[in-house]
Amino acid sequence: MAVSPSAFDPAAETARYLAMLPPEVHAKATAYTQGGHWLLLWSAVVAAAVAWLILRSGLLVRLRNAVERRRRRPWLVALAVLPVALLLETLLTLPWNAYADWWRETAYNMTSQPFGEWLGEWALSGGIALVAMSLFYLAVYWLLRRAPRTWWLWASGVAGAFAVIALLLAPIYIAPLFNDYSPAPNGPVRDAVVAMAEANGIPSDKIYIYDGSKQSNRYTANVMGLFGSARINMSDTMFKAGADLGEIRAVVGHEMGHYARHDVLSRLGLVLALILAGFWLLDRLFEPAARLLGAANVRGIADPAGLPIFSLLLALIFLVATPLTNSLSRWAETGADNYSLRIAREPDGIAKALIQTVEYRAATPSLIEETLFYSHPSVSRRIRNAMEWKAKHPPAPARAAAPVSQP
Repeated sequence: MAVSPSAFDPAAETARYLAMLPPEVHAKATAYTQGGHWLLLWSAVVAAAVAWLILRSGLLVRLRNAVERRRRRPWLVALAVLPVALLLETLLTLPWNAYADWWRETAYNMTSQPFGEWLGEWALSGGIALVAMSLFYLAVYWLLRRAPRTWWLWASGVAGAFAVIALLLAPIYIAPLFNDYSPAPNGPVRDAVVAMAEANGIPSDKIYIYDGSKQSNRYTANVMGLFGSARINMSDTMFKAGADLGEIRAVVGHEMGHYARHDVLSRLGLVLALILAGFWLLDRLFEPAARLLGAANVRGIADPAGLPIFSLLLALIFLVATPLTNSLSRWAETGADNYSLRIAREPDGIAKALIQTVEYRAATPSLIEETLFYSHPSVSRRIRNAMEWKAKHPPAPARAAAPVSQP
């Protein structure tokens, strides 16, 4: 029986949804989420320790000197030193990544992936990153030599070009290396998704299902790519969790919101603005940082042997900018929620889907915690938003709420 708008209480409905999970689940989610906040700090400490170890070893300086004795061509020095520096950073951070990305995730039941499989994917992604970052830094160090006063401006443009290429290529060439993606097959899921897409001017052939449970038990979906390569991906965890059609419509509507609102472009714009500011700051902070780290043999910012300082400063700058990037992300997520409510009209579908995410994103953080650390609005805030929308709009026609089996 439908509840009259005057009798519907969004706050009470929000509390009812949150009470679907027992206190121990909320407590575990809080521990996991707040521990993740500390990971940000410890990651910065690890980055500083790795930079110090590489610099103190003197390996990069010795390699630079050896190449210079044979050929005094700066591009050959950069070609020899940069991949080695990046490889050292990757290998030295492996123990930390294994703890943060596999052991901790396993301990909290966020993944069932065997360590050997995780390690293989880490090696594959690390190899891809090594090649891409080597090419990127070769361009940056060329600019440092050719335009020492304005390199940071031109390097930001190079970063933008690399980011666009990565976004274009990722869905087609990179993501399939780690997961199997397939278009949603014929059935109720595809019918619902296609109807929503066609009604809102979104290509209906851009909806994919992938085996996300291979890496993570999280209930999730995402938008990947840029322009013609952009697509909406639903993890099979949604179906294993017994999502009904209302949930699927709500979640896909949310991802359609990101697609239709071009949120990938807005986030890219912010990242590039931060890179511009970060390079400008790095240009001014490099020498003091080199002295602090005892890198007396590094000849300045244009010396490839100083890449560990370069990497550390960028990591710290992005850490400080976390509240800003999170604020834009929360704005985008709220916009996508509202888009879903408008086209899917499934406020309870959104609420049921969000409850599935509480285990990895605590539902009721303080305002300060949410502002500083949350890339998405809190689950309680998002459910309340959906319930307030429900209070203002007539209910959608009744739909079957039976779980949808995996297509």
